[in-house]
Amino acid sequence: MSETIQILQQNLGQALWETAEMVLISGIIGVVLGTLFGIFLYYFSNPLFSYKPWVNATVGFIVNAIRSFPFLILMVVLIPLARVLAGDPYTPMGGTVSLSIAAIPFYARLAEGSFTDVDQGVVEAACATGASFGLIFRQVLFPEALPSLIRGFVLTLISLLGYSAMVGTIGAGGVGNLAIQFGYNRYETGVLIVVIVILVVIVQVVQWLGDKLASHFTRA
Repeated sequence: MSETIQILQQNLGQALWETAEMVLISGIIGVVLGTLFGIFLYYFSNPLFSYKPWVNATVGFIVNAIRSFPFLILMVVLIPLARVLAGDPYTPMGGTVSLSIAAIPFYARLAEGSFTDVDQGVVEAACATGASFGLIFRQVLFPEALPSLIRGFVLTLISLLGYSAMVGTIGAGGVGNLAIQFGYNRYETGVLIVVIVILVVIVQVVQWLGDKLASHFTRA
């Protein structure tokens, strides 16, 4: 028990910081670029704007192709890219590259679904006024879809938290690396238990905050 406590005192803080760094950076990148791809998919699939099924199908194929990779395989495939962008792929920033690439198509589909679920009648009414797509997006689509987008962001963060633990299996840091290096390789079961409990608590808190924020922006 004393060795477990010593390991946690020396490594837990750094591991949590590395995990937060990976998840937040990749989450922001995934949401920003994923939203852009989601808008793109929605724009070219909606007859009210620029209905081009072949464009939507092409982009959708790319998005689905990336999503079809199991994350462990995607992470290995992207090691050369992580080396170019981050210098060392076996660091938290190296792991962030893989997490970001995984998050973009994941959130793109969530964002597309959020925009598609906006009441078509409201969108048609906005189009009838002659407003540009940019104005319609800012004044109609985004505000109406915001609660769903927030829930999608929460889902993305929670998924990335799980993926970040997988990044630790290749030594890129975070709580996954702590669990593997000490909890598994050195048979410190206490470390594994603490990591699991912390992850459960983090997921519960993130989900609770996300639900509260989404409810706040839900229009009555």
